[in-house]
Amino acid sequence: MANYVALIDWTEKGVGAFKDTVDRSEEANKAFEALGARFKDIYWTLGGHDIVAILEAPDDESAAAALLAVAAGGNIRSQTMRAFSADEMRGVIERAG
Repeated sequence: MANYVALIDWTEKGVGAFKDTVDRSEEANKAFEALGARFKDIYWTLGGHDIVAILEAPDDESAAAALLAVAAGGNIRSQTMRAFSADEMRGVIERAG
């Protein structure tokens, strides 16, 4: 499974319903699981982003589909980065020569 770091920001709608954010994250994880992805960790943060989540999915398309499905609810916008473990990075380095 591939790992991803998602930087998540609430929309105005999401901020207005901040009291439901934990429940929404649990519902989002159910939607993710239906698409073969899952949250490994989720943190509510101070600073430039409202939430930082670590998720895993079998491929980029599944990760994108899961995040789009959740974002369609109108509560969040996200920026997502593919993350490589040390072992995966060793493979990248080996392929690079």
